[in-house]
Amino acid sequence: MTADLAAVQAELLAAVESADTLDALEAARVAAVGRKGRLGALMKTLGDLPPEQRRDYGQSVNALKTAVETAIDARKARLDGAALDARLAAERIDLTLPVRPEAEGRIHPISQTIDEIVQIFGQMGFRVAEGPDLEDDWKNFTALNIPPEHPARQEMDTFYLRAGADGARPVLRTHTSPVQIRTMMTEKPPIRVIVPGRTFRSDHDATHSPMFHQVEGLVIDEASHMGHLKGCLIEFCRTFFEVADLPVRFRASHFPFTEPSAEVDIGCTRAGGEFKIGHGDDWLEILGSGMVHPKVIANCGLDPDKYQGFAFGMGIERIAMLKYGIPDLRTFYDSDLRWLRHYGFVPLDIPGALGGLHR
Repeated sequence: MTADLAAVQAELLAAVESADTLDALEAARVAAVGRKGRLGALMKTLGDLPPEQRRDYGQSVNALKTAVETAIDARKARLDGAALDARLAAERIDLTLPVRPEAEGRIHPISQTIDEIVQIFGQMGFRVAEGPDLEDDWKNFTALNIPPEHPARQEMDTFYLRAGADGARPVLRTHTSPVQIRTMMTEKPPIRVIVPGRTFRSDHDATHSPMFHQVEGLVIDEASHMGHLKGCLIEFCRTFFEVADLPVRFRASHFPFTEPSAEVDIGCTRAGGEFKIGHGDDWLEILGSGMVHPKVIANCGLDPDKYQGFAFGMGIERIAMLKYGIPDLRTFYDSDLRWLRHYGFVPLDIPGALGGLHR
């Protein structure tokens, strides 16, 4: 009987070893250890043996099954390795070939616009400052002279998180102004920074998004005044929109964190149903600005009798839509490759210290 099992084992192992594909190996496995395979048939003969032989015979069949399964696993590993080698050889990439045009990536208009803003203000001596998306209420509202009853603090406009152990509720920052607070609290004037980054508000339509991007600027020193603010923003608008004599006007406004405050408009025309930035008979508001409120300076531990300065802020999506003719803000976040191919920028068009800002 032992000789019979040895012959079966030799036969089954030979079938496993001769399998040259995964399909052939699976067929050998089913024939050997499947429900209706050779080893299953051998186990069914246990009932025909004398009681004193059943134990030894059953152990021998189980040992045979283990040997066959081990051989199957080893053969499968070799076939998998050979298949992978063949695939790697067939799919080998020649790195000396040029990039396929259809695989060329694009820079997102948001990234492009941020780079342009950084380039322009960088030439004016500004540096980039950053801060966290999740802020505490004090830096996002109180330190900026925003009173408790201000509408911006309501949950209908602002994303609050669950209160911590101290009872305070963190907030997804509604503007990048908290970075201005962080900068004034940790650095000694003179300060000249711009703050691009993500912001969050509970709003969503063709011109608003729950998550969007802003850039703000801050100058704090002992001598800056409204004239410096105007000169800085006029130069930015004309450079960014690439209109050398772009009309720019400042309208009196109100913001809790600046005094005096001003909205900034640029000239445009809608003649013939076509919108165009430049000289015309209409104006378009693009950003807010003003002299930093003395209370904000004091809240940051600086002496408002010694230091003063100005701040401004604008929506990055908004000015990108204006410059590049993008009609709907929601498409910025649709992850549509067709849209990105149309409005995106090739990598070498990223603005640099020695390069221009053109597409």
